[in-house]
Amino acid sequence: MKKILDFLRAFLLCALLGAALPATASADKAPDVLVRDVTTEVLEIVRADKAIQAGDTQRVIALVDAKVLPHFDFRRMTMLAVGRDWRQASAEQQTRLTDAFRTLLVRTYSNALTQYRDQRIEFRPSRFAPADTRVQVRTEVVQTGAQPIGIDYMLEKGEQGWKVFDVIVAGVSLVTNYRSSFGQEIARGGIDGLIRSLEERNRALAEQQGMSQGDAGRGA
Repeated sequence: MKKILDFLRAFLLCALLGAALPATASADKAPDVLVRDVTTEVLEIVRADKAIQAGDTQRVIALVDAKVLPHFDFRRMTMLAVGRDWRQASAEQQTRLTDAFRTLLVRTYSNALTQYRDQRIEFRPSRFAPADTRVQVRTEVVQTGAQPIGIDYMLEKGEQGWKVFDVIVAGVSLVTNYRSSFGQEIARGGIDGLIRSLEERNRALAEQQGMSQGDAGRGA
């Protein structure tokens, strides 16, 4: 369990460190250049923000809403996490699943960035052709007294530019990590059962973080 939690905390931390430029700017950059540039920008924001350093979770959530969400394809991530059962879901159910999964990721791991101290990001060689529309950008999180954590971003280029659809931490895919538990929820209660489970977890997290139910759904 600890390994999974560490993996997911690392995911959100690195997601936060890799998404800060406006979408119009990101569309014009190569994916590896984009990740490198925005990592530098977000680290500067975090180092200068005393509220984040003090553990202000809601300020972190606001940062995620403003800087991260536009650069991730959460619908695709949810589809991959749900797997073949995605085809059983109606359009309304797919929307609710995507919203709930996105909220879960943001709310559950919003403390990750408040714990940022002296980590640094190193960029590993990424090989792709200019015409490629799906790429893997390889990075590594280095922190004192701990083993480096390999972080690979899977990005795809569409009409709105490059978007992340999976993050692979130490060889483990984020979306694959959730697929087993999602499958169990669907086996017990169908698609609606999974939606209820995710929404209940989000409400509980919102209460723990001192947010209203309406706040829990915003930015997700």
